[in-house]
Amino acid sequence: MKPTIKDIARLAGVSPTTVSRVLNKRGYISQKTIDKVNEAMKELNYYPNELARSLYHQQTYFIGLIFPTTSNPFFGELMFHIENVCASLGYKVLLCNSLGYADKERSYLEMLQRNQVDGIIVGAHNSQIQEYQKVNLPIVAVDRYLSDKIPVVASDNYTGGKTATKWLLDQGCKKIIFITGSLKLEAPANKRRDGYENVMKEAGKTPMIYELCETLVSDSRMPMIQKKIQEIFHEHPDVDGIFASDDLIASIVFSEAKRIGKRLQKDLKVVGYDGSETVRICSPYLTTIKQPIKEIAEKAVQILIRQINGETNDLEKEYLLPIELIEGIL
Repeated sequence: MKPTIKDIARLAGVSPTTVSRVLNKRGYISQKTIDKVNEAMKELNYYPNELARSLYHQQTYFIGLIFPTTSNPFFGELMFHIENVCASLGYKVLLCNSLGYADKERSYLEMLQRNQVDGIIVGAHNSQIQEYQKVNLPIVAVDRYLSDKIPVVASDNYTGGKTATKWLLDQGCKKIIFITGSLKLEAPANKRRDGYENVMKEAGKTPMIYELCETLVSDSRMPMIQKKIQEIFHEHPDVDGIFASDDLIASIVFSEAKRIGKRLQKDLKVVGYDGSETVRICSPYLTTIKQPIKEIAEKAVQILIRQINGETNDLEKEYLLPIELIEGIL
């Protein structure tokens, strides 16, 4: 049977009120009494009711995360760093994996508000979810525009798009195609396309953009992406440069190019985007635009904590962090 405060009080030789004061750190209590209560709790294997304590202190010390997938290396690494930073500040996280579905994202947003988390970090990728306009909790978005009131943390996507395209041109590529996810989503990542287009036009070349119907790469969407890339190679057999909007798409490009007999880095050069540690270990040959994933996580948590503490006067609408070109090793 689960022990109660009365059981703790009886074993420690104090009143239930004293036990409650120790648990809630209320009023002056001698260290001797605190030690006796803690020892009794340990002996009875008693754990305080965190929900009750959070109601008393009006803070739960829980942060909600809404992200589209845990299987994508970029999101996996980002959530890893967010959890680490939150833990160092005494916060726990509730992870909500929306799988890219708008109804799941809405359901998770409602659930987090019902459970009164202290704040929410959102990296899910669905458009036109009006519920974010009404959220009365501290909230930060990662690489996504949720509303005019919610600050966004992202890499410098425009510079990333320019850097990737310039690298392909410097490698001697004549026909460069940009492959991206859905451009209907209002996200800073769309600026990768803007960077690509501007550099191509400056070089006197015609931009060629292929938009995938889905924004994410997962096992269920792989066949669709592979088919689209096959179509690109069929329609443009002379393509010699591809800028992919994320590393997983770039990896599929590599696989399909190899399957049809293209010599990588000779017949075809590819640049991805994200630069997660997992992809760089598994695919060291891939040239990529590395996002500062750890720094993005730290900045997102920092801004959220500032909101939780009521420090909202000088928050910016968008925070852009620098990118880095990592050349692949063959």
